[in-house]
Amino acid sequence: MPELPEVETTVAGLRPVLEGQRLTLVEPRRANLRRPFPIDLRQRMTGARVIELGRRAKYGLIVTDRDDVMIFHLGMSGRWRIDPAEIEKHDHLVLETEDGRRLVLNDPRRFGSVDLVRSDEIDSFAPFAVMGPEPLGDDFTGRYLKAATKDRKAPIKQLLLDQRTVAGLGNIYVCEALHMAGISPAKIGSQISGPRYDKLVIAIKQVLKAAIAAGGSSLRDFVRPDGELGYFAKDWLVYGREGQVCHCGALVLRRVDSGRSTFYCRKCQK
Repeated sequence: MPELPEVETTVAGLRPVLEGQRLTLVEPRRANLRRPFPIDLRQRMTGARVIELGRRAKYGLIVTDRDDVMIFHLGMSGRWRIDPAEIEKHDHLVLETEDGRRLVLNDPRRFGSVDLVRSDEIDSFAPFAVMGPEPLGDDFTGRYLKAATKDRKAPIKQLLLDQRTVAGLGNIYVCEALHMAGISPAKIGSQISGPRYDKLVIAIKQVLKAAIAAGGSSLRDFVRPDGELGYFAKDWLVYGREGQVCHCGALVLRRVDSGRSTFYCRKCQK
């Protein structure tokens, strides 16, 4: 599933094509993805001018001058294609701009979603209403994370994947950040000291920024809007490296927690 850096990369790729442009065509090509397209999507978005693109957690935001925000989630396999030569079977939403550009939302597995909300109601959009702070924002600090987990008995990896704790973190980058900070994924959240939380927050921000700079990861189906694969995967320290040697000389281990693979180094992470 595309994670925060992949969505940030996608938004950055869409921005020069969409921002400032009026939409001349908005065409859903089926009734639904993971859930139905908004029934008034075509009516409200056709003729609107895109004034801003942004991201919240793993969602992309397309803001128009009609005070509407189209919110998209890429699901397991979704991606935007820019100026495709032809429309393909799994291109489920087509946008065209006044300067003749075409963008299509391609989603073979249809686990993605498209929603439409008013700008002044975005904070009450159901997935956003319960989310914690953005991990790259100023509100996400070691002090915040210590306070948010002080009474929690769950392992730190589970807490970081909980969107109520922090928005947008996924399995890949949590594994990488915990390794960078030297914290075991099984460590109980309430047992982690303030200084170690400071170190963890720094690691989370560093690994996310590095992944964004590298264009995301090429895990499974993720492709950037320009058609290129992300290449942060080559820099993974533990994720997907079961049985390989960690920089400390020990082997990278893997276990399964709640159906998700956890990669870690027993020697580095305590």
